Amino acid sequence: MSITKIHTKFIKRLYADADLRIICAACKLDVPISMSAKNLVIVESPAKAKTIQKYLGKDFEVKSSFGHIRDLPKKGLNIDVAKDFEPTYAVSTDKKKIVAELRKAAAGAEVWLASDEDREGEAIAWHLCQALKLDPKKTKRIVFHEITKPAIEHAVKNPRTVDQNLVDAQQARRILDRLVGYELSPVLWKKVRPGLSAGRVQSVAVRLIAEREREIREFQASSSFRVTGVFLTGETELPAELLKRFDTPKDTRSFLDKAKDATFSVEGIDQKPGSRNPGAPFTTSSLQQEAARRLGFSVKQTMTLAQRLYESGLITYMRTDSTILSGTAIKAAEDYILSNFGENYHNRRQFKTKNDSAQEAHEAIRPTDFNKTSAGADPQQKKLYELIWRRVLASQMSGAEVSRTEVTIGISTTSEKFLAKGEVLKFDGYLKVYGGGKDDVILPSIEKGQTLERRSIAAAQTFSRPAARYSEAALVKKLEELGIGRPSTYAPTISTIQTRGYVERGDLEGQNREAIKFLLEADEITETVDTEVYGADRNKLLPTHLAEITTDFLTKHFPTIVDYAFTARVEEEFDTIAEGKEQWAQMLKGFYKDFHPLVTKSEGISREESTQTRQIGVDPTSNKPIMSRYGRFGPMLQRGETESEEKPEFAPLPANTTIDTVTLEQALEMFKLPRTLGETEDGKPIKANIGRFGPYVQVGTVFVSIKPHDPHTITLEEALALYAEKLEKDAKKNIQEFKGGLKVIMGPYGPFVTNGKKNAKIPKDTDPAKLTEDEAKALIEAAPDKKKRPFRKKASK
Repeated sequence: MSITKIHTKFIKRLYADADLRIICAACKLDVPISMSAKNLVIVESPAKAKTIQKYLGKDFEVKSSFGHIRDLPKKGLNIDVAKDFEPTYAVSTDKKKIVAELRKAAAGAEVWLASDEDREGEAIAWHLCQALKLDPKKTKRIVFHEITKPAIEHAVKNPRTVDQNLVDAQQARRILDRLVGYELSPVLWKKVRPGLSAGRVQSVAVRLIAEREREIREFQASSSFRVTGVFLTGETELPAELLKRFDTPKDTRSFLDKAKDATFSVEGIDQKPGSRNPGAPFTTSSLQQEAARRLGFSVKQTMTLAQRLYESGLITYMRTDSTILSGTAIKAAEDYILSNFGENYHNRRQFKTKNDSAQEAHEAIRPTDFNKTSAGADPQQKKLYELIWRRVLASQMSGAEVSRTEVTIGISTTSEKFLAKGEVLKFDGYLKVYGGGKDDVILPSIEKGQTLERRSIAAAQTFSRPAARYSEAALVKKLEELGIGRPSTYAPTISTIQTRGYVERGDLEGQNREAIKFLLEADEITETVDTEVYGADRNKLLPTHLAEITTDFLTKHFPTIVDYAFTARVEEEFDTIAEGKEQWAQMLKGFYKDFHPLVTKSEGISREESTQTRQIGVDPTSNKPIMSRYGRFGPMLQRGETESEEKPEFAPLPANTTIDTVTLEQALEMFKLPRTLGETEDGKPIKANIGRFGPYVQVGTVFVSIKPHDPHTITLEEALALYAEKLEKDAKKNIQEFKGGLKVIMGPYGPFVTNGKKNAKIPKDTDPAKLTEDEAKALIEAAPDKKKRPFRKKASK
């Protein structure tokens, strides 16, 4: 403990156990002095602290701030626009205890701020100075892009102070994003749906996905016929493809008729060497893309695993847009390649970073020790580590050498040509460690002018395809290409748009279509029609109706917020602030001057316009208007005016329709629901309907999903069977029932007791079917109370 002026006379005494104590000679008060470390190093995470502590001596104590300790409070704007956007920060409630502990540890110690080397890390260091009452111009700041003993020792020998330019760049991003969220989200609450949120990068990401889906929906596929042939030279087959594609079945059959009696001969043989070169070492985005392609990892999963590898000292910092390797790393890779593969496999390279303003990134992602071919605490970490190791090692290896052969085949009855292609790997080079090379296609030995025997010629109808839907990795690539976001923002953005209901990651089943095929064998042409599936997709980002309506609203009324070029330009301005070439407050003034008037102007937007209300027609029976629009829980149908004395009726949209495509006939069918099918054996009516979660039948207070049945066509017998199945499941679920609503229930994670207000787990060695009422009550009484949800005040209109 620290000593205040307790008394004027003190005697120092050193005990045998090395605890230094002070004893007052007057009153004999015995006070211990804390033998705290002379130096306090503060990092963001406990894992990082644990690794660094191993490399520093006993004079250093390493503690964690557990991420950001101060931020703009969630409640209110907390930005004084009139005072050059002056922010008001506060220590987060869950960090007050941590700050108190850090203050205690910092008392009398030399503080070293060792948060990450990017802008977020610099901001954490600055906020620590504010919270711990340290001078950012004097407090030591150390950075390192890998957690190894040499890197840590070098950082300690070369400290600097907090870089205010980097802090200002992060602060500008944080304030601008708060301004957009705080002022724009309430507009969406009023005009589209309560609880929505808007963000500068997230809204652009949603727009990309929504517009791609519309592009796919509006795409009109065209077809052509791809012709392939199999020829013989002796007993060896030579596959080839016709250089021309035909547009119609008629043209295709005409060509096959000509080919019946044709002579096929080798008109040319072209042989040339080729090469394949390795890709650059990983940046954040390329790691996310390759981990998705090769390992099936999500963007968030990749970043979590990479963070753990970094904090364990196994790889360099994982948030970077640089492809550069340090001289030390290049030499280490060279040594490994020469000793394990030989000189002919080595090719020293330095890749140029695409982004000229690579954000404070000094190096690409690489292993800290090339001799560790495998590392990580679990199988997933090991997979990612090996991917990083192989990629960076391959970047310093020779290219693969191939021999490519092209054979042109002439047809005596037409000017069209077949082309056969072969490729043989002569030297594997980097493919030895970073595989994925193509299989050899070896062509038979042939000579120019040689006549070939035709075995068969096939023609298959193929269809053009629309642009592919975005996967998480593909979206990261697109954002990077557009200059939107930075390495630290990709994963949070993709996570946010999914958790907020704008985008869902899922699979699409696809649809069937017919495709014509021709086959010429001997002298006979056969024509068949096959069925193929198109439009199927796996693990793609799919926009919800909410995404499309929100995108339309923002594009029309807040065009700059979802403009790709504008959003990229804002990122560039953050870069110029980080370089000290622009003042952050001036940059915000320029943005707010254009943005705020749009918020004010939005008050005049009608809800009908914002919810895309579309008049479909009039109900011939009631003479009431029928419209499609976006409601609180998604797209829906409405019969009757909202302002009329009679309350309007509502119904869900039919399957495979949208607000824009649903017809009057389809809408009228939906208003026939709920449909009464009949009665149960005990005389209760059973009705079929569609709700928020799909089609169902209802008997009293019991609701039963009837997927994949249609509520318009499901029979009474089918509904009763599903109802009986539901009752049987519920009976198995309810193990026992006592007085006062006390029940013993089988849940998805095992049996438990509930009184409707509290739940209590049943011990594993207790049979839930034999539990007595008194025992059940005792379990409930011993169980902790359910945590109450925090009360949220509704936004004022």
